[in-house]
Parts: sequence; C-alpha cells; structure tokens
Amino acid sequence: MTDQKQAAGKTRRQLYEDRLRRRSMIIAASSTLAVFLAVIILVPMAPGWEKVKASFFNWEVFAKTFPKLLAAFKLDVLIFLWSAPAIVILGLLIALARDVRNPALFPLRILGAAYTDIFRGVPVVLTVYLIGFGVPGLGLPRPWNSPYIWGSLALILTYAAYVAEIFRSGIESVHASQRSAAQSLGLSDADSMRFVILPQAIRRVVPAQMNMFIALQKDVALLSFIGPVEIFRQAGVFKSLLANFTPYVGAAVIFLAVTIPATRYADYLMAKQNRERS
Repeated sequence: MTDQKQAAGKTRRQLYEDRLRRRSMIIAASSTLAVFLAVIILVPMAPGWEKVKASFFNWEVFAKTFPKLLAAFKLDVLIFLWSAPAIVILGLLIALARDVRNPALFPLRILGAAYTDIFRGVPVVLTVYLIGFGVPGLGLPRPWNSPYIWGSLALILTYAAYVAEIFRSGIESVHASQRSAAQSLGLSDADSMRFVILPQAIRRVVPAQMNMFIALQKDVALLSFIGPVEIFRQAGVFKSLLANFTPYVGAAVIFLAVTIPATRYADYLMAKQNRERS
C-alpha cells in the first residue's frame, strides 16, 4: 500500500492534506444538509406557517406580478448604468484631491476630506430625501425637477465618497519607492500618478469596488421613496392591490439573480489577486 502511494508521486504530507481536505468536505456537506433538512422539516411545523405561506409564497400572485416586476427592474438597471460612471469619475477625482502633495493645493485636501466625512456620515436614505425633495422644492422647471435626476445625484454623491476612500487606499498601498523611482526618471508628480501609481492602485481595488457597486444596485431601490416607480415601488403597488406580500419576494428574487453572480465574480477576483501576491 505504501508503495502504491509513493508511486502516485505524493509525499506523506500531501497525502495527509488530501485526507484532511476530504474529511473537511464531508463534514461541511453533512452539516449543510442537516441545516437544510431542519429548515424544510421544522418551518412547516410552525403554527402560523400556512398564513405565512399564503401571504409571502403565493405562487399565483408570484406568476401574475413577476413579469411586471421584471419590467420595473429595467429602471433600476438604467439608474445604475448612468450613476456608476459618474461615481467612478467623481470618486477618483476626490481621491486624487486628497493625495495632492503641492502645498498650494492643500485646500483641495481639506475639501476632499470634508466631502468624504459628510457623505459617509449621513445615511443614504436621508441624503436621498434631502436632495430628492429639497432641490425640486426650489421650483425648477421640467425636466430639472425630476426625481430621477436628483435621486440619482444623491446616490452619486454618497457612493462617490466611499469609492474615493477605496481609491485612496489603493493609492496609498503602492510603495513610496514607486513614486521616487518615477521621479528619478524625470516624471512630474502628475505623470507619476498617471502612469505609475494609478494603474497599480486601480488594479488592486477592483474587487472592493465591485462590492461597492453591488451595494449600489440594491440601494437604487431607495429612490422609490421620492417617486420613481422602480421594482421596489412596483412591488409595493402590487402588495396594496392584492393584499399580499409575495411581490416583495419576487423583487428579492430578481435582485438576488443579479447580485449573487456579481458577488461570486468579486470573490473570484479577490482570490485571483491573493494568489498573484502569494
């Protein structure tokens, strides 16, 4: 038996690790199966399960409302698509402002720090309310009183603060010797940032930025509080009309269909990045 193992080309340490890995997989699969079986068996035994099932998991209501929820989700996607580029650009500009080394531009660092402190400190929903209701209250003509514009602006301003800090962490993670080497080659501070620092910084923070944009896709639903009939508002309309909460479950399914693949891709990028560093 030992000869067969040695013929396989594996050391004792590798064989031990293989056994440990198989054991861990068996334990993980068994515990997961036990939890699922407990949920499947015990939850329907609860006294109020039938009422909950009728209110939240009504298949007829789900089939009736799901196509319209899917159509309403297109608005969420559109808001995300026009907000995301603006967030990246504004966030990068703020990160660069916070990294300026020229003493004459020190006010930019103060403004960048104040911006991130304010918009990271105020809850997103409160920013949506203040901008979404406050700016149109100025009596602006159409289309400048549209909740789509000002709700999107609220998301852009809030998320740009978080994205800026992620960019800044990426910039600061690049060793100072990189900047010194670029300057020794005759590059200016701006060229050093553009050609040496930023490419490395952006590559390092891609997984973290992916997670931020997954959160943005979900928070687009907050715009329903100021008027736009996107998927969350549409689910609320169906809930009122049908006296049933199943449309909310349908909306959750649609969000999960988008966010789970994106989350797994972000995890893949992070694992790939860790492998490259090791």
